[in-house]
Amino acid sequence: MKTTWYCPLDLSTVVEEEEDGVIYTVVVKQQHGAPTSPMSAVSHSQCVKAGTEEKLVLHLLHSFVMGDPSFITIFLSTYRSFTSTKRVLDILTDRLENPPGDNTRSQTRQSFNKAVCTVFSTWLSEYPEDFRALGEPSRLLRLAPLLPKDSSSGADLSARLLRIAEEVSESALLPKSHAVKTNSASPPLDSFRFDSTNILGFTAALIAEQLTKIETELFVRLVPYHCLGSLWSQRDKKGHEGVCWSVRATVRQFNKLANAVLASCLCPTELRSQQRARLLEKWINVAEECRARKNFSSLYAIVSALQSNPIHRLRRTWQETDRESVRKYEELSDIFSEKDNYSQSRELLKGEGTSKFSNHDSRQNNRRLSGSSAMGTVPYLGIFLTDLTMLDTAVKDRLENGYINFDKRRREFEVLAQIRLLQSSCKNCVFIADEVFIRWYQSVPTLTEEDSYRLSNEIEAPCEPSPRGLTPTVIITECPDLSTSGDSDSLFDFPSPVNHLLSKLAKHMKSPSVSCLDVDTSPPTNDSTPAALTPSTPVKSHRRSVSCGNNPSYNTQGPGPDMRIIRIRMDLQDGNLYRSILVTSNDKTPTVISSALEKHIQDPKEASRYELIQLLPEGKELVIPTTGNVFYAMTSSSVDFLLRRKGGNTPLGLQPISTETSATFPRIKAKGRRLVRTLF
Repeated sequence: MKTTWYCPLDLSTVVEEEEDGVIYTVVVKQQHGAPTSPMSAVSHSQCVKAGTEEKLVLHLLHSFVMGDPSFITIFLSTYRSFTSTKRVLDILTDRLENPPGDNTRSQTRQSFNKAVCTVFSTWLSEYPEDFRALGEPSRLLRLAPLLPKDSSSGADLSARLLRIAEEVSESALLPKSHAVKTNSASPPLDSFRFDSTNILGFTAALIAEQLTKIETELFVRLVPYHCLGSLWSQRDKKGHEGVCWSVRATVRQFNKLANAVLASCLCPTELRSQQRARLLEKWINVAEECRARKNFSSLYAIVSALQSNPIHRLRRTWQETDRESVRKYEELSDIFSEKDNYSQSRELLKGEGTSKFSNHDSRQNNRRLSGSSAMGTVPYLGIFLTDLTMLDTAVKDRLENGYINFDKRRREFEVLAQIRLLQSSCKNCVFIADEVFIRWYQSVPTLTEEDSYRLSNEIEAPCEPSPRGLTPTVIITECPDLSTSGDSDSLFDFPSPVNHLLSKLAKHMKSPSVSCLDVDTSPPTNDSTPAALTPSTPVKSHRRSVSCGNNPSYNTQGPGPDMRIIRIRMDLQDGNLYRSILVTSNDKTPTVISSALEKHIQDPKEASRYELIQLLPEGKELVIPTTGNVFYAMTSSSVDFLLRRKGGNTPLGLQPISTETSATFPRIKAKGRRLVRTLF
């Protein structure tokens, strides 16, 4: 079967050919020679688009000859998605037992032997663990004598395989040792002599340097193919406990750092708000230092912890936090905005990924140019995991005829290649360990979610009024599909984007975005009525990325009307404040307006004089019909609403707020509401 496409602009012909279990994409390009030359050069290349398992494996030995030099690298990076090491070795060994060519000196045999050495040399150099994981040496002992003997490279490969076979044989004879628990339970919090304020004794630069050291070592050891969606999505299944161990190690470090931020800010419950604010400022400074070192993994862990509800709800503490620190915090948080699929994070990785230094602070970078070696880039791994999981879910593994879709593997390899490129930038980084900080970091107690909320409530009681009368905000959106799903991996106790989102992403591809995970993580109250979803005093919360909490247990209550919590503000002269309103699928516009007026301490009987407007992205507005059902009339793109008197105009300075800009960060200490309006 042959399908042909013509590309007249560059005089290229793209042909799709199928032969003997393989579909090739063939590109024939005609290149004009010199004006005086009567002939034109023609280049011919072909690459595999799809094929059977056996044909794809055998193509390893013919890819160079057929003009597909990248096939070996792509295959070895992705084959675990559709076959096994044992199966690949069996197919190659069968072929080596029946090599082409009439004799060992024929041109065909020489080319074949060269291809065999190239394949196994690349495989042994980049993925030696594949051979050690076989469990028994029989396949290696069968393969080693078949490798070419007429070259030094072939003899060296045979010797390496025999050494690995010996190691595998010895490990099979030794008694299996008990697995070491990687997440042993932390002793009770009170048994620690843990002083979180000791963190203030370390400079932000030193803390960031030590965190970058830890993250860099983990990232260099990361096995890129562990990030493949087909492997990572299977990690929670029984019998897959050891799968993707290098990614799990990165996740544990992310959670450990986020826990350290939480514990250091919450454990000293007796501190005054001003003292606790110094701890927040310290971690914000550390985050900025991580940004300067291109350590995006630690940066996001710190930001996620500060955005988590137990810290984020501490209104008095945030009001005592330095205004410049809060400005830095907002700027750093914007890096990980989900807008346009983490576009800002991707642009930073593209611009600074392989550069010598960060572009964040030129003065800081100039200082490092003279005093230290170049820095690598440690990315937030969740972005790559998201891409690979989405790709695995969206693109079929096989064509309709049953052939393995190798084009999908090429697309996956493009993502893996980005990881490998960033890894190469980290391999020559040199760090000096600070034992004092490491001891402090290791001594941090592990807080459960219940511990965090308990400590947060001890610091500021749930019903405690704001000292400056600034009502905080809450953003909660609905996601009933995810509310009943659980996370079975006990390694990931602290909610993180890597753990919480991606373990469920493949099951919920119908969701328009991951913003449905922006939920309140406060423990449920005993009140079973819908009103229990609205705190008596609204809890201040970010529109968080998925790292900021698990799904609330109250969403699993019995059947009843669909509901959603929205935010409504009014055009008042004394401020521009939001109030949280619970909207059910039964609520009409007058009911919602009356509730909003009552929340704003206005007369609910005046509801007929107001109109309800949904504030959409890009400054657009949607007027909810006067007698309409609010739940079904509003769009899912925003939870922000405006209550405006009919016939009135929006005062200057009160422009509609989009969903991205409405993500409220902690309000800083201000002298009046006018200053708050200016800053936010």
